[in-house]
Amino acid sequence: MNTQIKQIAERLHGLRDALELTTFETASKCGISQEQYEKYETGNSDIPLSFICDFAQTFGVETTALISGNDPHSLAFSVTRKGTGTSVERNKVYKYQSLAHGFRNAKAEPFEVTVEPSDKPMHLNSHLGQEFNLILEGTMQLQIAGNDIVLNEGDSIYFDSSKPHGMTALNGKKVKFLAVII
Repeated sequence: MNTQIKQIAERLHGLRDALELTTFETASKCGISQEQYEKYETGNSDIPLSFICDFAQTFGVETTALISGNDPHSLAFSVTRKGTGTSVERNKVYKYQSLAHGFRNAKAEPFEVTVEPSDKPMHLNSHLGQEFNLILEGTMQLQIAGNDIVLNEGDSIYFDSSKPHGMTALNGKKVKFLAVII
Protein backbone atom coordinates (compact mmCIF):
# COMPACT_ATOMS: atom_id res chain seq x y z
CA MET A 1 0.00 0.00 0.00
CA ASN A 2 1.28 3.49 -0.64
CA THR A 3 3.01 5.76 1.87
CA GLN A 4 0.08 8.19 2.17
CA ILE A 5 -2.30 5.40 3.16
CA LYS A 6 0.21 4.18 5.76
CA GLN A 7 0.49 7.70 7.21
CA ILE A 8 -3.29 8.12 7.38
CA ALA A 9 -3.51 4.73 9.10
CA GLU A 10 -0.96 5.89 11.68
CA ARG A 11 -3.05 9.01 12.35
CA LEU A 12 -6.19 6.89 12.81
CA HIS A 13 -4.34 4.70 15.27
CA GLY A 14 -2.83 7.69 17.09
CA LEU A 15 -6.19 9.40 17.54
CA ARG A 16 -7.86 6.19 18.69
CA ASP A 17 -5.03 5.65 21.16
CA ALA A 18 -5.25 9.25 22.43
CA LEU A 19 -9.00 8.81 22.98
CA GLU A 20 -8.32 5.52 24.77
CA LEU A 21 -10.76 3.62 22.58
CA THR A 22 -10.58 0.01 21.47
CA THR A 23 -10.78 -0.89 17.80
CA PHE A 24 -14.26 -2.29 18.51
CA GLU A 25 -15.45 0.99 20.08
CA THR A 26 -13.97 3.04 17.25
CA ALA A 27 -15.48 0.81 14.56
CA SER A 28 -18.88 0.94 16.28
CA LYS A 29 -18.84 4.74 16.41
CA CYS A 30 -17.94 4.81 12.70
CA GLY A 31 -20.62 2.30 11.75
CA ILE A 32 -18.28 -0.34 10.32
CA SER A 33 -17.09 -3.75 11.46
CA GLN A 34 -14.13 -4.08 13.78
CA GLU A 35 -12.41 -6.22 11.15
CA GLN A 36 -12.79 -3.50 8.49
CA TYR A 37 -11.57 -0.77 10.85
CA GLU A 38 -8.53 -2.84 11.81
CA LYS A 39 -7.68 -3.25 8.10
CA TYR A 40 -7.76 0.54 7.71
CA GLU A 41 -5.60 1.10 10.78
CA THR A 42 -2.89 -1.31 9.57
CA GLY A 43 -2.41 0.74 6.41
CA ASN A 44 -2.41 -2.46 4.34
CA SER A 45 -5.88 -1.76 2.94
CA ASP A 46 -7.20 1.15 0.91
CA ILE A 47 -8.95 3.72 3.12
CA PRO A 48 -11.88 5.29 1.28
CA LEU A 49 -12.04 9.06 1.44
CA SER A 50 -15.66 8.72 2.54
CA PHE A 51 -14.46 6.83 5.63
CA ILE A 52 -11.82 9.47 6.36
CA CYS A 53 -14.50 12.19 6.22
CA ASP A 54 -16.87 10.15 8.42
CA PHE A 55 -14.09 9.39 10.92
CA ALA A 56 -13.13 13.08 11.11
CA GLN A 57 -16.72 14.13 11.70
CA THR A 58 -17.34 11.39 14.27
CA PHE A 59 -14.29 12.32 16.34
CA GLY A 60 -14.33 16.09 15.82
CA VAL A 61 -11.07 16.41 13.90
CA GLU A 62 -10.35 18.04 10.58
CA THR A 63 -10.33 15.81 7.50
CA THR A 64 -7.21 17.67 6.39
CA ALA A 65 -5.45 16.69 9.61
CA LEU A 66 -6.08 13.01 8.88
CA ILE A 67 -5.02 13.32 5.23
CA SER A 68 -1.94 15.51 5.65
CA GLY A 69 -1.08 15.62 9.33
CA ASN A 70 -1.50 19.42 9.30
CA ASP A 71 -4.29 21.26 11.05
CA PRO A 72 -6.06 24.01 9.11
CA HIS A 73 -5.95 27.44 10.76
CA SER A 74 -8.02 29.87 8.69
CA LEU A 75 -11.42 30.94 9.97
CA ALA A 76 -12.19 33.70 7.46
CA PHE A 77 -11.18 32.21 4.08
CA SER A 78 -8.83 29.75 2.46
CA VAL A 79 -7.41 30.08 -1.05
CA THR A 80 -6.14 27.00 -2.85
CA ARG A 81 -4.09 27.81 -5.93
CA LYS A 82 -4.32 25.48 -8.91
CA GLY A 83 -2.50 22.23 -8.23
CA THR A 84 -1.61 23.09 -4.61
CA GLY A 85 -4.35 21.36 -2.61
CA THR A 86 -3.45 18.60 -0.19
CA SER A 87 -3.46 15.43 -2.28
CA VAL A 88 -4.20 11.86 -1.44
CA GLU A 89 -3.76 9.15 -4.01
CA ARG A 90 -5.68 6.15 -2.72
CA ASN A 91 -4.56 3.98 -5.60
CA LYS A 92 -3.49 4.41 -9.22
CA VAL A 93 -7.08 5.00 -10.37
CA TYR A 94 -8.31 7.66 -7.88
CA LYS A 95 -6.55 10.86 -6.86
CA TYR A 96 -8.15 13.45 -4.55
CA GLN A 97 -6.97 17.00 -4.01
CA SER A 98 -8.50 18.81 -1.04
CA LEU A 99 -9.63 22.32 -1.94
CA ALA A 100 -10.46 23.53 1.61
CA HIS A 101 -7.43 22.13 3.41
CA GLY A 102 -6.61 25.46 5.05
CA PHE A 103 -10.08 26.27 6.38
CA ARG A 104 -10.95 25.31 9.95
CA ASN A 105 -14.34 23.73 10.76
CA ALA A 106 -15.42 23.52 7.12
CA LYS A 107 -19.07 22.49 6.71
CA ALA A 108 -18.32 20.83 3.37
CA GLU A 109 -15.31 18.98 1.96
CA PRO A 110 -14.56 20.03 -1.64
CA PHE A 111 -12.14 17.91 -3.66
CA GLU A 112 -10.86 17.86 -7.21
CA VAL A 113 -11.00 14.18 -8.10
CA THR A 114 -9.13 12.56 -10.96
CA VAL A 115 -10.21 9.09 -12.07
CA GLU A 116 -7.97 7.27 -14.53
CA PRO A 117 -9.44 4.74 -16.98
CA SER A 118 -9.39 1.21 -15.60
CA ASP A 119 -10.55 -2.27 -16.49
CA LYS A 120 -11.22 -3.03 -12.82
CA PRO A 121 -14.85 -3.34 -11.71
CA MET A 122 -16.44 -0.21 -10.27
CA HIS A 123 -15.97 0.05 -6.51
CA LEU A 124 -19.05 1.24 -4.62
CA ASN A 125 -18.97 3.06 -1.30
CA SER A 126 -21.33 5.09 0.81
CA HIS A 127 -21.03 7.71 3.53
CA LEU A 128 -23.32 9.90 5.53
CA GLY A 129 -24.50 13.14 4.03
CA GLN A 130 -24.88 14.40 0.52
CA GLU A 131 -22.53 14.95 -2.38
CA PHE A 132 -22.31 17.28 -5.36
CA ASN A 133 -20.22 16.40 -8.44
CA LEU A 134 -19.44 18.71 -11.37
CA ILE A 135 -17.58 17.20 -14.33
CA LEU A 136 -14.62 19.43 -15.28
CA GLU A 137 -13.04 17.21 -17.94
CA GLY A 138 -13.95 13.94 -19.63
CA THR A 139 -16.90 11.59 -19.32
CA MET A 140 -17.81 9.56 -16.25
CA GLN A 141 -20.23 6.77 -15.50
CA LEU A 142 -21.68 7.18 -12.02
CA GLN A 143 -23.65 4.44 -10.36
CA ILE A 144 -25.96 5.42 -7.51
CA ALA A 145 -28.22 2.90 -5.80
CA GLY A 146 -28.23 0.69 -8.88
CA ASN A 147 -28.81 3.55 -11.37
CA ASP A 148 -26.20 4.13 -14.08
CA ILE A 149 -25.79 7.76 -15.11
CA VAL A 150 -23.36 9.09 -17.72
CA LEU A 151 -22.07 12.59 -17.04
CA ASN A 152 -20.14 14.70 -19.54
CA GLU A 153 -18.03 17.84 -19.10
CA GLY A 154 -20.22 20.56 -17.57
CA ASP A 155 -22.82 18.12 -16.20
CA SER A 156 -23.46 17.96 -12.47
CA ILE A 157 -25.30 15.78 -10.01
CA TYR A 158 -26.37 16.17 -6.39
CA PHE A 159 -27.17 12.97 -4.48
CA ASP A 160 -27.70 11.20 -1.17
CA SER A 161 -24.23 9.79 -0.51
CA SER A 162 -25.55 7.21 1.96
CA LYS A 163 -26.68 5.29 -1.16
CA PRO A 164 -24.01 3.00 -2.62
CA HIS A 165 -22.19 4.90 -5.35
CA GLY A 166 -19.10 4.64 -7.49
CA MET A 167 -17.64 6.01 -10.67
CA THR A 168 -15.50 5.07 -13.62
CA ALA A 169 -13.86 7.06 -16.41
CA LEU A 170 -15.25 6.37 -19.89
CA ASN A 171 -13.82 6.42 -23.41
CA GLY A 172 -10.33 5.41 -22.23
CA LYS A 173 -9.64 8.94 -20.94
CA LYS A 174 -9.25 10.31 -17.44
CA VAL A 175 -12.05 12.29 -15.89
CA LYS A 176 -11.69 15.24 -13.50
CA PHE A 177 -14.54 16.46 -11.39
CA LEU A 178 -15.31 18.68 -8.46
CA ALA A 179 -16.77 16.66 -5.59
CA VAL A 180 -18.25 18.46 -2.61
CA ILE A 181 -19.08 16.20 0.33
CA ILE A 182 -21.60 17.71 2.74
